[in-house]
Amino acid sequence: MMKRWLSLGMTVFLLLLGASARAEQQKESAVGFHLDTVITFMAYVDDRAVLEEALQECARYEALLSRTVEGSDVWRINHAEGEPTQVDPVTAEIIRIAQEVSAISEGAFDVTIAPASVLWHFTSPGVPSPPSEAELAEAAERIGWRYLTLDGCTVTLPAGMMIDLGGIAKGYIADAVTAFLQKRGVESAVLSFGGNVVTIGRKPDGTLWKIGIQDIDRPTGESMFIVESGGGSIVTSGIYERGFEYDGVWYHHILEPATGWPVQNSLASVTILTDSSVRADALSTAVFALGEEKGLALVESLKDTEAILIRRDRTILYSSGGKAYLAR
Repeated sequence: MMKRWLSLGMTVFLLLLGASARAEQQKESAVGFHLDTVITFMAYVDDRAVLEEALQECARYEALLSRTVEGSDVWRINHAEGEPTQVDPVTAEIIRIAQEVSAISEGAFDVTIAPASVLWHFTSPGVPSPPSEAELAEAAERIGWRYLTLDGCTVTLPAGMMIDLGGIAKGYIADAVTAFLQKRGVESAVLSFGGNVVTIGRKPDGTLWKIGIQDIDRPTGESMFIVESGGGSIVTSGIYERGFEYDGVWYHHILEPATGWPVQNSLASVTILTDSSVRADALSTAVFALGEEKGLALVESLKDTEAILIRRDRTILYSSGGKAYLAR
């Protein structure tokens, strides 16, 4: 058996070259570890303390939204044994958006995937092995986004089911931290939450930020191509992002809700480009699970949303406006 891990936070990495600081501001950075990934902030600021405060915001949201933190909203929902659970408005908003993406993707994105995902132990130490077919079949019977109900800030989930906001929470936090920094006067920054990247404005010299999209066959920091951004979100999900090799087979973390098994199609990664990181986060998973034809059709149906899909054979597909983001 051999295990193959992607270094945390390397789905998308930053190419921060050629930026010049404003006279009154310095280029500062801060690094933390939250949501099972490395978080990196780089911004032109008067005081680096604002970046440390932004990292504290990440920790605050993680305590609210983590499936494994006892007492979090998600933990309380999963342990409510079918009883209604009052949650923070933030949690309610994330669940509402998750349900919207589930609806438009015909369930390809589903936060009730947890009964299957916990069986795979993707983040556990050691060398995991795949769950049995019987275990996954039983878990799949406890997956279904339509059974999760939201009434204001009251969440009801049938006993035996579980939710995991890991496929959408990073996007929400990225949006929230972006708003936090903008309120503190930050006008030029790049925020990396692993596979989620947000740019605030342009570089101080007026040029666009350059963001490298991970090479699907070299998950140690090389880019396959580069996109440019002057404000917005770039979110990538890929089969190399998290998984393990067992008896010569690579098992990745993007699971099919109907079966609990890793999605098998022609794709290796999906990058979504839009203003909303929370929606891009969920959509990157949904589009991947739908496959290239249905996935691109979904993207084309959405306003101000583009996608770049990389097939396993390294060929690249674009939504109608996707090529416009490529670095020139």
